[in-house]
Amino acid sequence: MSRLDQLRRAMTRAGIDALWVSDPANVRALSGFTSPKDGKVLVTADGATLYTDARYTVQAQEESGLPQVIARPPETYSHAAGMLGGGRIGFEADSLTVAGLQELQKHWSAATLVPVHGLIQELRAIKSQEEIGAIRAAQDLADRTFEEVRPLIRAGVRELDVALEIELRLRWAGAEAAFETIVASGVRGAMPHGSASAKVIEDGDLVTVDMGARLGGYNSDMTRTVAVGTPSAEMRRVYGAVLEAEETAIRAVRPGLRAADLDRVARDVLAGHGLAEAFSHSLGHGVGLEVHEAPGLRGVSEDVLQPGMIITIEPGAYLPGVGGVRIEDLLLVTEDGYEILSHAPKESV
Repeated sequence: MSRLDQLRRAMTRAGIDALWVSDPANVRALSGFTSPKDGKVLVTADGATLYTDARYTVQAQEESGLPQVIARPPETYSHAAGMLGGGRIGFEADSLTVAGLQELQKHWSAATLVPVHGLIQELRAIKSQEEIGAIRAAQDLADRTFEEVRPLIRAGVRELDVALEIELRLRWAGAEAAFETIVASGVRGAMPHGSASAKVIEDGDLVTVDMGARLGGYNSDMTRTVAVGTPSAEMRRVYGAVLEAEETAIRAVRPGLRAADLDRVARDVLAGHGLAEAFSHSLGHGVGLEVHEAPGLRGVSEDVLQPGMIITIEPGAYLPGVGGVRIEDLLLVTEDGYEILSHAPKESV
């Protein structure tokens, strides 16, 4: 069943007759259009239309199999109104601005506008074979890039220089950084999202590198923590505990497992090492057209792992004023377990 057919079933369950799609990742997922910030999709019971403007006439024709309307607002809304009439029309409450909603209300006065949440995101959580291949290629590139840059992570080098080298190499390979590359060394490792700074890496530091490649619109995500020289005994202990938590959680991955239960697996390991309070974020998340998407691997998640999901497993421990460790792998949930997609080596510390 196509994703559009799956979406129409979801629309029926949600009690809507049509859906105005404004979230860029969702626009791309439905249309194949690679400039989705400048596009919208209208999905009805018997069709789907891509709306964009004249800058993209040729691009939209080449990329999308959907019928296209080349127009700017308010013509966009007027055209869609002619296809809709009345009925209950859903809009993506998480992405449509207040001004955008007011425009729809103005031009679609005969319709009842209904906010919806996550209809397409839930469908995107299960990747097609083509999407799995695209994410695998992005991760393969990230693996190669990390291995090329690893020798540069040494005493006397700034965090910024490591991040820049990663991002330059990704660009040279025809990709881009999936997000702002994190390089956090020494005491800065206690910041889970410590953007690369002018700090100079020192002998004895642990250095956390969180990076991803965006290739063909699809993302990868991976973290490695590496040692420069010989870290303190305490930080070696923390590294070992995080590695144990990560590997234990990976071995637990299987279809049908509740994401909240998987989060607990890693959290229990760290608690056993006295590091429960040091693990301050969720275990992981889905990856695809967005770096963070469904499913959510956190303690309050209601998501259940299914074959075709691509997820991260990324426990961490962060000790303010001392340092931190995070280790992250990218996994495909398979029919009988999992496949690890990230292959950059994990070092002994």
